[in-house]
Amino acid sequence: MTHGRARAAASFAALLVAATILVGVGPSLAQSPEQFYRGKSVELLVGYAPGGLNDTLSRVVARHIGRKIPGEPSIVVRNMSSAGPIGIANHMYTAAEKDGSVIASLDRTGAQLSIRGELAARFDPLKFNWLGSIASFERDAYLLLVNTGHAARSAKDLQGGVVKAIIGSVGAGSTNQVFAMLAKEALKLNLDTVKGYRGTGPIFLAMQSGEVDGVVTGISTLTTTQADLWNNKKVRALVQFGRATRHPLLPDVPTGRELAPDAQTQALIKFAELPFQMSRPFIAPPDLPADRAKALKEAFMATMKDPDFIAELDKIKFDDLSPIDGEAILALVREALQTPKATIEKYNQIEKSGG
Repeated sequence: MTHGRARAAASFAALLVAATILVGVGPSLAQSPEQFYRGKSVELLVGYAPGGLNDTLSRVVARHIGRKIPGEPSIVVRNMSSAGPIGIANHMYTAAEKDGSVIASLDRTGAQLSIRGELAARFDPLKFNWLGSIASFERDAYLLLVNTGHAARSAKDLQGGVVKAIIGSVGAGSTNQVFAMLAKEALKLNLDTVKGYRGTGPIFLAMQSGEVDGVVTGISTLTTTQADLWNNKKVRALVQFGRATRHPLLPDVPTGRELAPDAQTQALIKFAELPFQMSRPFIAPPDLPADRAKALKEAFMATMKDPDFIAELDKIKFDDLSPIDGEAILALVREALQTPKATIEKYNQIEKSGG
């Protein structure tokens, strides 16, 4: 065989191998993001029933993110309320199409549940394609409150064992119960809890009647559903959780981390606060084509800056737009995975505590 014929044969063989590879991966994976998404529908899965805030925010995202994805696909919201936070994450990890045609709104506790060793969590949070989060709690704080007439003027007043506060909560496992128990067991505040309320609204009514002294809830709740109590200073904040630094509205109220007596307690509180740092996350499945994963992540963050998106959030009075990107969420997950096992076990005990 001549040298020229040998080169031609080698070139033909190389083309044959390339063609075989393209056939093996399928025609859709060989497309650019714009080619793949043009004329398509992308599902946005939501693990809640229609009508709640998580569902509402997901639908606002759905109305705007399609314009930011190359090819401008339509976005179709599908509620999977029976799945819950773990079910949605499991579905995205194991069953959802891994071609970029499915994204999801994930409950903020999803990653933490996996790290805590929840047996039902069949996913690795490090392997998701995190698109980002609408909020990082930058504009909010989770407050331990008491009525203004209560004897405790600060958290220190509850540390001596003389002054006690009775805190209302939804019950074991609820966020307000967990933080009340953290304040009691980790920060050694003299608290008791009364469980069984059907939400913060009934607890505030119980506070006004003198049935309980306080509650743990967010600034966003106070400024919306309890604006009268907040604006007229009928409640007093003693501790703020969910933040590494003090909220600008509460410069004199210490964070839980500040009140932690040692590094172990601070690690416990920091782990408890993980869900708040990624409080409205969106994900795509693992193992997506890299260019589509990149396109979805960029589209999500572009949506967060879109004036029409921001205007729609204003209409529904959502005032915690403080987005972070997927890399920031991954950094939080990696840091949480370094939490000592003993600290996680302690958190699990508190979370399951009946108070």
